[in-house]
Amino acid sequence: MIGLAATASYLPETWMTAAQIADASEIPESVVVEKFGLRGKHIAGDDEHVSDMSVAAAARLLAQNEVDPGEVDVVMYYGSLWKDYPVWQAAPWIAHRLGCEHAYGLEYANVSCGTPVALRLARNFLLAEPELRNILIVAASRESHLLDYGNERSRFMFNFGDGAVAALLAKDADRNLLLGSHGITDGSLSLQVKVPSGGSVSPNGGYRFLDVADPAAVEARLDDVTLANFRAAAEGALARSGATLADVSYLCGIHMKRSAHEGLVATLGLDPSRAAYLDDTGHMSGVDPLLALDRAARAGDVGEGDLVLLLAAGTGYTWAASVVRWGAA
Repeated sequence: MIGLAATASYLPETWMTAAQIADASEIPESVVVEKFGLRGKHIAGDDEHVSDMSVAAAARLLAQNEVDPGEVDVVMYYGSLWKDYPVWQAAPWIAHRLGCEHAYGLEYANVSCGTPVALRLARNFLLAEPELRNILIVAASRESHLLDYGNERSRFMFNFGDGAVAALLAKDADRNLLLGSHGITDGSLSLQVKVPSGGSVSPNGGYRFLDVADPAAVEARLDDVTLANFRAAAEGALARSGATLADVSYLCGIHMKRSAHEGLVATLGLDPSRAAYLDDTGHMSGVDPLLALDRAARAGDVGEGDLVLLLAAGTGYTWAASVVRWGAA
């Protein structure tokens, strides 16, 4: 069996309050707090990149759990696509800085659906290759720096903050078992949310912040499919785990506006008090669900035998879920 042997997280020191977000965006503070569901978010320094934050989270994990970096078989980066440099892999640099001198560097760079898919890929990788013993997965996001608070088209992304997470997946585990995963993709909105320049279509100049081509079209389409796809991803992962929604003890999802979060919890039929809500961090691309799990575990909010659902969605659009049975097998 594959288990989560350890988790850790890192958040930058700078915290942007709801009042500061309101000042930058000219959105009333009450709307930021009540509708966006955001008390504030952490902001990476100008010289603090995804590799730096990934190293900080992973180094914390290794130190807290007395893991020898030389014993790590694979270091997999699965965080934000906006990394230190374009056309560049973060995983080898992260592994080198951690002292994981025998590790294979693997890159799964994705958007907000990152954590459940990374868990799925890492689990499958361990099952497929008998000689591998463990995989250190790391992710970070500093997409707050891609926000133009004067662009009303991108206002649903004004909750984007910065941070990092790490987890060690280990073979032959008897605790915190990683069970089934599932995902759904609808590519009809694939070109809607992006940084429109800097790639091969528009390599030079242009608008270098996150933008939405047609906000009304995005909202209308997502209103039609999001809750159903979230539920389908969750039910698919649970079915592969021999469970149903009625068995879920705790939800670790992504940060979204408060009404959307409440709608999701209701659609899944879960107890609202058993669903993490990251109103002090905002949304951090693929980081959110694993950060929520790390926090819940440290706070004692998940206990022996709890079935934890990690659920996320990312522009593209992909909805993904993974299931962990916390505690002893």
